[in-house]
Amino acid sequence: MKIAIAAVAAIIAIPMLIGGIGQAVVKALFGSSSTQPSQEALADIPGNYLAHYQQAVTVCPGLDWSILAAIGKIETNHGRSTLPGVSSGENFAGAGGPMQFLQSTFDGVTARHSLPAGGSTPPSRYNPHDAIYAAAYYLCDSGAPKDIRKAIFAYNHADWYVNDVLAQAKKYGDAMVGTGDCNKIQAPNPAAIMAINFACGQLGLPYQWGGNGPSSGDKGFDCSGLTMAAYNAAGIALPRTAQTQYNAGPLVSTGEPLLPGDLVFYGTPGNVHHVGLYIGAGKMVHAPDFGQPIQTSGYHWGGDDYLAASRPVADSRV
Repeated sequence: MKIAIAAVAAIIAIPMLIGGIGQAVVKALFGSSSTQPSQEALADIPGNYLAHYQQAVTVCPGLDWSILAAIGKIETNHGRSTLPGVSSGENFAGAGGPMQFLQSTFDGVTARHSLPAGGSTPPSRYNPHDAIYAAAYYLCDSGAPKDIRKAIFAYNHADWYVNDVLAQAKKYGDAMVGTGDCNKIQAPNPAAIMAINFACGQLGLPYQWGGNGPSSGDKGFDCSGLTMAAYNAAGIALPRTAQTQYNAGPLVSTGEPLLPGDLVFYGTPGNVHHVGLYIGAGKMVHAPDFGQPIQTSGYHWGGDDYLAASRPVADSRV
């Protein structure tokens, strides 16, 4: 078994007028996956498989379709391999089907989770629909999306496999580094765009300890009040403080590139004292401290105590 990560994303540039489209509308228009297929993905992945990959990740909020697609590519070339154990039978290790499940592993997944309608009755590891949904559930059970490397390793116990899947997933998603410019917002998904759009709209407001912004009767924001309000505008509820936002995750894996919309944290795991909203090109929007207005600045600077980043998803709601 094998898999990959959501460190990539399609460039979706939407004017700052989009305002506060609700979470339900975002899901209806774009689904829950964070990236759009690259030209390579569209050319390489059969249409029915691509649809399965994109639909199956809905059972594991925060998991990107490109991870499932990378597994399918590496395992069986999306079911096109002519080797034993793809359409029937098993390979030398006992794996079968397009996602190369051991029968015992597949049975374990289907015992824990009811697969959506559209596959075989009973579910079959040789049916692409069933195999891909089972893979999504298995990854989620194994730690995705919070610890994607752990989840990939559980799928196939080899570090080289983890790296190969992540590399393949990156090819399937359009790389998104963002502009770092509030006047030219680019982000991997509508929620991130709306969060950045909101935060950029607060530039110049004063820092206010405990502040939740003018709509709450405050003159300004503190750091976590700004990030909470930004994601609330995107239909995603976050906890109130920098510490609880960090705890909510899911955290971006070490070494994974930041994406616009990520939250960047400072301090230690047990004492997070600051948070900002990453907008690409090494920059963030944040409410720095007393006497400093909401502004954009580099998220790294000499002597900083940068800790980690998180990538809020719809199930971060509290």
